[in-house]
Amino acid sequence: MEWSAFRFKKFSIEQAGAAHPVGTDAVLLGAWVDVQAAQRFLDIGTGTGVVALMLAQRLANIAHWAGVGVEIHPESAALARANFKVSPWAGHLDIWEGPIQAFSGQVFDLIVSNPPFFSERTVSPDKTRSLGRHTATLSPEDLLETARRLLAPQGKFCVVLPTLEGRQLCELAVPKGLYWTKITEVRSRPGKPVERLLIQFEKSPFGFERTEMCLYAGKTGTAYSNDFQSITSDFYL
Repeated sequence: MEWSAFRFKKFSIEQAGAAHPVGTDAVLLGAWVDVQAAQRFLDIGTGTGVVALMLAQRLANIAHWAGVGVEIHPESAALARANFKVSPWAGHLDIWEGPIQAFSGQVFDLIVSNPPFFSERTVSPDKTRSLGRHTATLSPEDLLETARRLLAPQGKFCVVLPTLEGRQLCELAVPKGLYWTKITEVRSRPGKPVERLLIQFEKSPFGFERTEMCLYAGKTGTAYSNDFQSITSDFYL
């Protein structure tokens, strides 16, 4: 399937041929993460580069910063590279094409990922989409080990996942020396079940914050909630 360009206020995402188009999960992650003290960030599975470009926009007023997007899907990597090149922050962004397990040589203040979450029982029938969603290309254990290896001592590692997979990642993280210090539970509407978890991990176990967010304001209708509008207002047209 070919998707048309997705336009934000300060940049656009070309996504024809991508494994995944721009989605709410990516936008939530890019708007939610704490970018304070993040002079170097890594986006694991950058796809079209949308999360990296959102972080770039948020860091634009900092004198010295750099971001790297890692992508295993060649067509998506090419799109991210092109999207970075035409953005206002081209000189700060780079693409590394290949499996994140093979990436080395740098440490980062901030690592983000909208990682695979299909289990062995729920593989997407679309092979291209499956590459970006299926844990065969990046297991939770590999993701955590990579984050621990590449994260600076005071750095933050942030992900967005469905509820079950997010809770499982929290359990797996502790033996790896990573501890969840902030979780936002995301519902589509008030009263609905939690559908996504935004999770921040750190190497220190001290401190914990739990918050909630709804995407929509009411039980019916299309109006976004005040919380969602607040964190995304700098991005959506």
